[in-house]
Amino acid sequence: MAQIINNRNKKKRNPWVFRLILFFWILLIGGVISVFGILYGTSKGMLGPLPDVQELENPEINVASEIYSSDGKLIDKFEKEQRIPVTYQDLPPQLVNALLAREDVRFKEHSGIDGEAILRAVSSLGKDGGGSTITQQLAKQLFTKKRSPNKFEAVKQKLKEWVVALQLEQLYTKEEIITMYLNKFDFIYRANGIEAAAQTYFQKSAKDLTVPESAVLISMLKSPVYYNPKTYPERSLKERNVVLSQMLKYNFITPSEFDEYKNEPLGLNFKMLESSVKETYSAYFKYAMRIELQKYFKEYEKEHGVHYDLYRDGLKIYTSIDSRMQRMGEEAIKEHLEGLQKQFFASQKGRSLAPFYNVSSEKRQRIFEQAMRRTIMYKNRKAQGMTEEEILAEFNKPKDSIQVFSWEGKKYVKNKSWMDSIIYHQHIIEAGLMSMDPKDGTIKAWVGGIDWDYFKFDHVKQATRQVGSTFKPFVYATAIHQMNYTPCHMVSNAPFVSGNWRPRNASGRYGGSLSLRDGLAHSVNTISARLIAESGPEAVIQLARDLGIESPIPNNLTIALGSADLTLYEMVGAVSTFANGGIYIKPEVILSIEDKTGKIIKDYEPETREVLSEDVAYTMIDLMKGVIEKGTGKGIRRYGITSEVAGKTGTTNEGSDSWFMGLTPNLVTGVWVGNESRFAHFPGWQSQGAKMALPIWAYYMKKVYNNGKVLGVQSSDKFEKPEGIENRWDCNTQQGFYNFGNMGTMGDGTNRRTNQRERSVNEILSADNDTISFE
Repeated sequence: MAQIINNRNKKKRNPWVFRLILFFWILLIGGVISVFGILYGTSKGMLGPLPDVQELENPEINVASEIYSSDGKLIDKFEKEQRIPVTYQDLPPQLVNALLAREDVRFKEHSGIDGEAILRAVSSLGKDGGGSTITQQLAKQLFTKKRSPNKFEAVKQKLKEWVVALQLEQLYTKEEIITMYLNKFDFIYRANGIEAAAQTYFQKSAKDLTVPESAVLISMLKSPVYYNPKTYPERSLKERNVVLSQMLKYNFITPSEFDEYKNEPLGLNFKMLESSVKETYSAYFKYAMRIELQKYFKEYEKEHGVHYDLYRDGLKIYTSIDSRMQRMGEEAIKEHLEGLQKQFFASQKGRSLAPFYNVSSEKRQRIFEQAMRRTIMYKNRKAQGMTEEEILAEFNKPKDSIQVFSWEGKKYVKNKSWMDSIIYHQHIIEAGLMSMDPKDGTIKAWVGGIDWDYFKFDHVKQATRQVGSTFKPFVYATAIHQMNYTPCHMVSNAPFVSGNWRPRNASGRYGGSLSLRDGLAHSVNTISARLIAESGPEAVIQLARDLGIESPIPNNLTIALGSADLTLYEMVGAVSTFANGGIYIKPEVILSIEDKTGKIIKDYEPETREVLSEDVAYTMIDLMKGVIEKGTGKGIRRYGITSEVAGKTGTTNEGSDSWFMGLTPNLVTGVWVGNESRFAHFPGWQSQGAKMALPIWAYYMKKVYNNGKVLGVQSSDKFEKPEGIENRWDCNTQQGFYNFGNMGTMGDGTNRRTNQRERSVNEILSADNDTISFE
């Protein structure tokens, strides 16, 4: 009977138990299916776009590209953030263990999502953490970034992190994920990544971190601000010990080690990382390189289908810049301009139109306002919708303190406005210097300005300024090439008139005849005018093009005196052809580029062409040596320069631009000096190239010669003279003709002497010309 009753009781209980079990399984299976369904939908973009495979394979961990000088110095970097990436082998075991103990002890067991940790987080209502794995945290760092305050959006972000975490686990090993996570994390105070953090907070490399130090940095992963050891040392110490207790819990350290470590002080040795570049050289050539590199990478991507980013791909860029010569160039500019600037301020004192000449007060104000519109402050306020009147009022409002340029260092002035700062900086004399080896085209020094922080405009390759008399050698070379003239060929020095153009000689003297040697040595304008009238401006322009000058050149006679606006880069490259026996080599600063694997993606291949014969090239060297020995460049000798030098000075209208081109057998250097505005300059003779630019060249070369054996440029160097050329210089006749033999390519490569003589001189002189006079 009892057995029958028990059987009946079982029958009564079975339906209830069965339903409970069935409900449990439905709930479990349904939940799993729902989770998978949600994850699948998320992976297909139902909750918004996800990173594509290429982004996952190339996560955005910015690694700076490094720039090296030819003498092996790290001279600068292209970097968005200061980051020092490390490999997994560089991470000490105690650091990895602290990370696992604190963040994800089951990291090596799951595949990106830890279901056990999620259930634990749900059951504890988040008190035991949110259940995020290291891989999910990496996914957040790389792609979803800051958590949205909107709960619905936050859930979407979390689901996306799950999907991305699963994909990351398929693409990377566990070691790579840990390394990527620690390299990416921002420990603040410019400490991006674990290596930078170790150096910032403990002044040591990550591989040398102790267990307590590792625990300090790992504790910051929860919140680098809240648990920062510098800002909140007590809070940081407490959280460090929490990490140590976790390491004890999971047997990464022993009880005795825990007791020892928890009683240790923080041991903080804080110092923010300075620039990873020990010596920061001119930022101007870096700016020019960035433009060239980005252009090159664009073409490279078209051809090879591979994209490179200067700011994140960790490239190594090897340049021809010699760090020593670069420093010498910068020092030479400072050595001359520091005193010159004081003279300029003194010359402008009390002048109502300072620092300009030949302008009205209205024009003066317009120049200042144009300079204002080029500033970032103006552009930002314009973008905010401020009117011109409102911006101008703000620029004229006095500030407590503003920073201005000074050769003595940072200078702060009180109760001055931004407009006062603009007026002050319009007084500042600027300069550019470029130095290259004429034998291979490699640029050794590139000083594009005096201070990038204040004057973000490169005066080597970006700025085009009137070149004045430094253009005259191209006029002479054209005539010598076409007419077979020798240095002693005589040209009339009578006044020259072409329409309303009447070029003046700086000396004011006319009459008689001068040899080409004397004409170039003393920069006589009438001689240059007659030479271009004979050869024609088209021929001179063609030669300039063959010599690498790409900037626009007016097609008229005034170019003989330098009316064209050209770059220092173009001018140095062009005159270097004379020092290289008539062979033009395009100036180059980038020798090679390697990617992060060491693969060479660019190698220097010099762009060369024969433009002039050796005889013509050396004849120009001989003429330009006359400039130094007895002409406008003879002041070089006062600086103790005794070497063989060919050169040319240049000064434009009113002294707005001052130039000097100096050629030695193994180094050609050009210098430009002037103000931002062409209306600002010294009055009269003080603005001549011989006074403004030549001294910088002399200071620079003196430093180079003092280190000549190391740099390969010595004062004993001699220009290579073509054999028998002096015998071919027939100076027994007044005309001084001789046969140069092979005349070089120069445009169509033909000798234009016969055709040119048939051309009507009157027709040439009737061309439309500007009314411009130069030195």
